[in-house]
Amino acid sequence: MVKEDIRFKKKIGIMQPYFFPYIGYWQLMNAVDQYVVYDDVNYINRGWINRNKILINGEPKYYNLPLLGASQNKLINEVNVNLNEREIKKNLYIIRENYKKAPSYNKIYPLLEEVFSCKSNVLSEYLLNSINIVREYLDIKTEIIMSSNINKDNSLRGENKILDICEKLKATEYYNAIGGKTLYHADLFACRNIKLYFLETKSLRYCQFGEEFYENLSIIDVLMFNEREKVIELLKEYTLYIE
Repeated sequence: MVKEDIRFKKKIGIMQPYFFPYIGYWQLMNAVDQYVVYDDVNYINRGWINRNKILINGEPKYYNLPLLGASQNKLINEVNVNLNEREIKKNLYIIRENYKKAPSYNKIYPLLEEVFSCKSNVLSEYLLNSINIVREYLDIKTEIIMSSNINKDNSLRGENKILDICEKLKATEYYNAIGGKTLYHADLFACRNIKLYFLETKSLRYCQFGEEFYENLSIIDVLMFNEREKVIELLKEYTLYIE
């Protein structure tokens, strides 16, 4: 049997920048060689770009990053963050009051203070800063690339634009979250010698405050209730499907 030559494999993931996304985002990032932060596509209202869910008064509720002039007619990197000091203090206060009794609070709260001290009001840069702070804490070595820095055909849309990015980065494998399975066609990737994979996060449980467990909350929740080493282990708790 001839062994497959793995020397030239290159795994790529592409996702929009999200505000403290759930652990599946970090699993995908950790699973690939290069992770493209898709910052030059349209902002989505009521999506995950500037909000996520954390425990507030013991229940999952939305936690928002305040923006200025957000519009679906703008690209993500054209939207601004509201850096008003009062808004920053409000966000930190919400975290402090709801997680101060969590076991890893004293380690994680300073990281969040660092995130909210970012001086850039450009949404994509602000989110990239937060992504880098978390990935460094979790020792994720994956190279991060902003899609706006890639010389690609910006007239393309959807799947064709993803394929163009993959080709520009010489990808041999493309990883996507399982939720995007209906958006991509394996035959189109195969025509360009790219294997298409989908990553599905396993059902994860850990101790929160009460008896009921709320899954798929922001990474803030995962970090607050777990030691760093445990979260690093959880990064491997997924199933990978090939199309």
